[in-house]
Amino acid sequence: MGTGSLTGQVALITGAGRGIGREIAIGLAAEGMAVGLIGRNHPPLVETLRTCVRHGARGVAVAADVTRPGNVREAVRAVERDLGPVDLLVNNAGQVDRDEVPLWETDPTQWWQVVETNLRGPYNLLRNVLPGMVERGRGRVINLNSGFALRPDGNYTAYATSKGALLKLTDNIADSVGEHGVVVLDISPGAVATDMTAGMPMFHDMKAWGSIPYMVAVTVDAARGRFDALHGRFIHVGRDNLEQLVDRAAQIRESDARTLRLRPYGPDDPMA
Repeated sequence: MGTGSLTGQVALITGAGRGIGREIAIGLAAEGMAVGLIGRNHPPLVETLRTCVRHGARGVAVAADVTRPGNVREAVRAVERDLGPVDLLVNNAGQVDRDEVPLWETDPTQWWQVVETNLRGPYNLLRNVLPGMVERGRGRVINLNSGFALRPDGNYTAYATSKGALLKLTDNIADSVGEHGVVVLDISPGAVATDMTAGMPMFHDMKAWGSIPYMVAVTVDAARGRFDALHGRFIHVGRDNLEQLVDRAAQIRESDARTLRLRPYGPDDPMA
């Protein structure tokens, strides 16, 4: 049962028709948030919306392709017209490489679709939601990221590349949006059982999955402001000790940790 701790606020969640996006939307609705649901297919969004409404939340479901700027612009307008200004943006919509193969065996069209969905999609949402947040001097953004952003993987080159780029995008905008009271975070849910991971051969023998309810709880806490001190940083749900991260937030900021940076090879490196 929710506490209503987020009553009066508005969340916009992409990829809200299924998987993690659906559960996040329901979890936020249970806390009193009005929810704007965006996804490519309308019927699953409607099912998510019905569940959210049963929690007493207001909501709207808008079918849109996050890779198309015009679609996103109209979807954001519809959400804000019906629900009000967006307080929390959750960039969840994503795709993964269809086949576990090296780069030279990939399908070029599908490879680029993954990058467009995982990088251009969040950009399109940010481009349309941030102006209002900046003008109001408040707001929060959660980019659903992945441990793939931090390590090379020769069989999921589109997914890993796009998630690394998303992490860098967060790093690049953190200072500018932070000056206007907007918090942006990259949060990885870890390996959780969804339709997407079910299609990834590397997870077929997975014995211990991460917890989607825990990811939902972390998102709710982020909406409440628990992780604001980690603005611009990466949080890995299921692996991180979140209390420790929050306690060490000042040290993390001072050492410029939890960002994607090139490491100089030594004190004589001109990049240092």
